[in-house]
Amino acid sequence: MTENTQTPSSPTSELPTTYAPAEVEGKLYERWVERGYFEADAKSEKPAYTIVIPPPNVTGSLHLGHAFQHTLMDALTRRKRMQGYESLWLPGMDHAGIATQNKVEQQLAEEGKSRHDLGREEFTDRVWKWKEEYGGKILGQMRRLGDGVDWSRERFTMDEGLSKAVQTIFKRLYDDDLIYRAERIINWCPRCLTAISDIEVEYQDDAGELVSIRYGEGEDSLVVATTRAETMLGDTAVAVHPDDERYAHLIGKQIKLPLTDRTIPVVADTHVDPEFGTGAVKVTPAHDPNDFAIGQRHDLQSLTVMDEHGVITVHGPFLGLDRFEARSAIVGALREQGRIVAEKRPYMHSVGHCSRCKTTVEPRLSMQWWVKVGPLAQAAGDAVRDGRVKIHPEDMSKRYFDWVDNMHDWCISRQLWWGHRIPIWYGPEGQVVCVGPDEQPPTGEGWTQDADVLDTWFSSGLWPFSTLGWPERTPDLEKFYATDVLLTGHDIIFFWVARMMMFGLYAMDGVAPFHTIALTGLVRDEFGKKMSKSNPNAVDPLDWMDKYGSDAVRFTLAKGANPGADVPIGEDWVQASSKFANKIWNATRFALMNGATIEGELPPVERLSATDRWILSRLNKTVAQVDGYYEDYQFSKLSEALYHFAWDEVFDWYVELSKTTFFAGGEQAQVSGRVLGEVVDVMLRLLHPIVPFVTETLWTTLTGGESLVIADWPKDSGFRDEAAEAEIASVQSVITEVRRFRKEQGLQDGQKVPARLDLGATALGAHEAAIRQLLRLQPEGDSFSATATLPVAGGTVALDLSGTIDVAAERKRLTKDLGAAEKEKQQAEAKLGNEAFIAKAPDNVVDKIKGRLAKAEADIARLQAQLDGLPAA
Repeated sequence: MTENTQTPSSPTSELPTTYAPAEVEGKLYERWVERGYFEADAKSEKPAYTIVIPPPNVTGSLHLGHAFQHTLMDALTRRKRMQGYESLWLPGMDHAGIATQNKVEQQLAEEGKSRHDLGREEFTDRVWKWKEEYGGKILGQMRRLGDGVDWSRERFTMDEGLSKAVQTIFKRLYDDDLIYRAERIINWCPRCLTAISDIEVEYQDDAGELVSIRYGEGEDSLVVATTRAETMLGDTAVAVHPDDERYAHLIGKQIKLPLTDRTIPVVADTHVDPEFGTGAVKVTPAHDPNDFAIGQRHDLQSLTVMDEHGVITVHGPFLGLDRFEARSAIVGALREQGRIVAEKRPYMHSVGHCSRCKTTVEPRLSMQWWVKVGPLAQAAGDAVRDGRVKIHPEDMSKRYFDWVDNMHDWCISRQLWWGHRIPIWYGPEGQVVCVGPDEQPPTGEGWTQDADVLDTWFSSGLWPFSTLGWPERTPDLEKFYATDVLLTGHDIIFFWVARMMMFGLYAMDGVAPFHTIALTGLVRDEFGKKMSKSNPNAVDPLDWMDKYGSDAVRFTLAKGANPGADVPIGEDWVQASSKFANKIWNATRFALMNGATIEGELPPVERLSATDRWILSRLNKTVAQVDGYYEDYQFSKLSEALYHFAWDEVFDWYVELSKTTFFAGGEQAQVSGRVLGEVVDVMLRLLHPIVPFVTETLWTTLTGGESLVIADWPKDSGFRDEAAEAEIASVQSVITEVRRFRKEQGLQDGQKVPARLDLGATALGAHEAAIRQLLRLQPEGDSFSATATLPVAGGTVALDLSGTIDVAAERKRLTKDLGAAEKEKQQAEAKLGNEAFIAKAPDNVVDKIKGRLAKAEADIARLQAQLDGLPAA
């Protein structure tokens, strides 16, 4: 429990009768920032709690995925701040090399220009200007959402400090022989004109064609099949399996390559599957990764037949054709020569596309820079295996290990102008010099810097420590590294999480960049479909924030956040969360109007009513429950727990059961007012990390405190009263049963009914006034006639329904329902008594029938009691 001895200012006079988020949220957020509540102090003696934000692209805007993850990160850091931690949530943006360059190139295209018209320096200046003008839109939107980030520490992956970190780690990796330059097959985007990594390629089934082509003549011929006929111009061999007897006579021979004046060898390689197709494959080392490996093993020539735009660069009649135009032309030429043995179209097969522009990717032999990931990936895997880093939920670990244990060397060079320039200089006599951040590059005639820039993920892989000042041993680095949790989507385990693990362990002497990796799912629409700008189901969260308030959006997202699982969300759910915020508002206003206070100590237990003891017991259990869910990243469960406690137990039960006490006034009303104040105080503290705006407004009014942002997090006092909980459960049972009966009789909620309550010698008698008020039950009166008697927990409730219901019609209805229930019971008993059925039926089917039997028996007892309670006809 919490203590607060501050005296509140005037209560409800400060609160409008209705909650208007638009009039509250913006002003509150600016006040939080101005007062420095979110700024972390590296000199503080408090324990540190650190989260670095997954840096959104400078091109970006807030989408529901951002809002979802930001809500959860904000909840974690707000709670830890309230618990007494020096809580740092560090914001920033990623320069997003390809995406940002594409944006500016599109602008230039509208002006009829290309980047080459400007030159590298002027183009880069243009991108910086674009970044200042358009970039960072998302940062303003983060304020709308209520992100409690430390704006004084905002970083950008190309700011001066982070650029120094990039140059430093490149130099160290290069000196340790973990960065090298080599010619290999890479994924090439003919639209973006750059290499892209394996994880930036999206595969989808495309309708293509599969053609079978005869190479060679007569007995010295064989058939190969391909979906990329245009690459045959670069074939330098045909491969067969060494044990394939069909082609044993050809191994080592030269055969004629159609449409060319070249002959190529037939080589034996175990990579070839003799059971697949014809058992012979064309080998194009410059345009296929598997073929490149075969070429390396057999010392084959690598012939590049396409330029960076995907245009054919060889062989007369096809020279200058686009790759897809060349495909049709080559198949046509082969058909004319009678070399097409078979054609299959459409032929559905998996084709790689650039994740940014959706262009079909072209495998291409290219000289690039690579990171030797073997030892780095091994360390990243070991850190999880030995428990230094926990992955949550644990079953996501398999995806992580599948990646880091099978990682290929990472191509880090990109043929762009926007990004971190590779710090390599080439000399006039073939010298290669890597330059660190504090070193002067070589000068003199003939020295040039490598034209490429680094993959965006190279710099963002340094994010957890470069943002804290590395490579300097800054106070921030000493205080806030390692970070506590990385909360991010499971879809970027490969892009970002693994990179940070590798670089963090390497740069920080084996200390992993975070203690926990908490993986979330993806936000989807209410039907479980992926949201996309190209689909009508895409939602701008700002629209919902404008309509329902930021708290409503946040609560909806948190309520759907099961670890690792996708999050469906629809507008109806946001609307429901808005009603919850309004319920909190209205119920707190009622509490304030009826004497809720936090002044003084809680009264001793002996002065508390059973209702007071019940709600305090439930309050402490809720505190413990919410704490447990937070530590397990169970945001959905903690949100449900808070929703149930606030709406059901506090507002629908405690407030209602206490109304007679408040209306009566006197000492007990003062006691319950102090209890209600305590409950609302703690409830608002518990809710604050997820719905910060409405809770801040209400709490400062209730308590007179400065801000919930810096208030104490509630603690479980250990108070429990199981007897009071059982007693109130009985009261709830009575009220629920009578309400249900009233509804069945078609009585209006406000319709008063004379009643006699016989609650026996139980504690229920102390609650008769509250029960009568909530159920609209009048005293018996002299003319009272019990027309219906209901058995309830601990006694009976007799109701005089004369003049209210048609007894004969009610008896007929109940008799019909009773007959249906008895028939249901007989059918369930018959099935459960059938040994043959029980032997064959699955357990879940048997359990379902047992449930039907139990329900039927309960319905029979209830209906018979209602019939018995009706007067004789």
